[in-house]
Amino acid sequence: MTEFQITDLKHFMEKLLKTDCFDDFLLREAVITVAHTFSIDGRIVKEFYSSEEAEDPALLPYPLACWSALRPICFSLIKGKRTPVSLKFILYLKPEKANTLIQESGGLIPANMIEAFVLTLRYRSGVMSCISALSLSDFLADKTAERLWAEAVRRFLLQKGISFQEP
Repeated sequence: MTEFQITDLKHFMEKLLKTDCFDDFLLREAVITVAHTFSIDGRIVKEFYSSEEAEDPALLPYPLACWSALRPICFSLIKGKRTPVSLKFILYLKPEKANTLIQESGGLIPANMIEAFVLTLRYRSGVMSCISALSLSDFLADKTAERLWAEAVRRFLLQKGISFQEP
């Protein structure tokens, strides 16, 4: 697990909420605390859809909602004159992007152990942090996969022009 502290909060929030910068991610969970606390579970509720829709991979390609689909809802809860009390977004890298990362590792990331490449965005007391982590199916003593994911997040932030420091 590696933490990156965002140094330009306004720029970061604009990238997160108003652009496609994070659209390679799925939303697992969002907790937004303003005057009230709003919680969004990103898991798709298949019972909401007809049986044909629920089985259509073009309509529902993932078990979680795409960040791009829920981004406007999150933005509507946050926008306003007051700063939120806190925010937490748990994002999972889309499976096709995860597979690319695994392949590019040359076998250093054990594909059968990785359930998700996780990026947790946490804001509290004026500080925004991006935390890279792995969701694993079993204990993995070797930290190579974690280090490679942290490095991928570091490159992502740099490529997107997001300034950060590592505490």
